[in-house]
Amino acid sequence: MVLEYDGSSFYGWQSQPGGNTVQDAVEAALSEIAGEAIRVITAGRTDAGVHAIHQVLHFDTRAERPMSAWVRGTNALLPGGIAMLWASRTADDFHARYCAIERCYLYLLLNHPVRPGLHQHKVGWFHQPLHLESMQMAARMLVGEHDFSAFRAAECQAKSPVRTVTKLEIARVGNIVAFELRANAFLHHMVRNIVGCLIYVGKGKFRPDWIGKLLENGKRSEAAPTFSASGLYLAGVAYDARWKLPPFVEPSLAAIMPGTTRSAVVTS
Repeated sequence: MVLEYDGSSFYGWQSQPGGNTVQDAVEAALSEIAGEAIRVITAGRTDAGVHAIHQVLHFDTRAERPMSAWVRGTNALLPGGIAMLWASRTADDFHARYCAIERCYLYLLLNHPVRPGLHQHKVGWFHQPLHLESMQMAARMLVGEHDFSAFRAAECQAKSPVRTVTKLEIARVGNIVAFELRANAFLHHMVRNIVGCLIYVGKGKFRPDWIGKLLENGKRSEAAPTFSASGLYLAGVAYDARWKLPPFVEPSLAAIMPGTTRSAVVTS
């Protein structure tokens, strides 16, 4: 199944004792449709406040239901802000997490003196001017296979800090600075830590080559603080074509934030 959600009111994806997670809501709805307890496996576990545009999950069940029941029926039981987009039977050896070959995240940053109102929780915010070219120069140093120890959370449980970033592009549309990151996998808080460091470069606190120094020394304590979760979106997960999953299509800013077309964004 493929789903999307607004993570603003949830405590992240992964089920926890306090409840109110996306996984809790999804499993409760699927279990009611199936008439049995359902546990789901997903390709990306988002933090509290993080959104998803194209998240893939799988589950096993003995229940026989039409695809319309798995999609429309589940949506009728899900809380607002979560929606199933697609469902299909798949091979027994498919695994949403381990078969994924690439993940894509988007981070949307409002770069404007005044904080967001209408798009609160949909964008991050930074009030000082940012130098786009400096951030782009710094971002190029992060592409490729590196030890990302300086960009992982202290509580990260990954066995290795080595990841391969295949794309890191930064573009500006009016007051919105959009970061697109693709990698074989991401460490805990890796995207938000990268964004925070690139903002340090953009505001002139450090030169672009500071990013290369962070990669070399691997010291999280010398990097920027973890940036806000509000502007982060799990944009998609890529799989080999043999699994016959719908490819994720990167949305325009207007699709995520109605009214933010190139001509509609108010520039300072």
